[in-house]
Amino acid sequence: MTGAHWRKSTKSGNNGGSCVEVADNLPGVVLVRDTKDRAGGTLRFDRHTWQGFVEMVKTTAL
Repeated sequence: MTGAHWRKSTKSGNNGGSCVEVADNLPGVVLVRDTKDRAGGTLRFDRHTWQGFVEMVKTTAL
């Protein structure tokens, strides 16, 4: 995870609620973590799986 550049979700509010951060600058991997518990663990996805997830969310979001 060295070199990961974290960014907060554009759908996250500024009130300290449920937010996630994503690091997608590393080769072949996308990392996701909870902004309220950054040391609590990181989810790791390959790029293909992450892109599929993002597309699914876009097509099913209300």
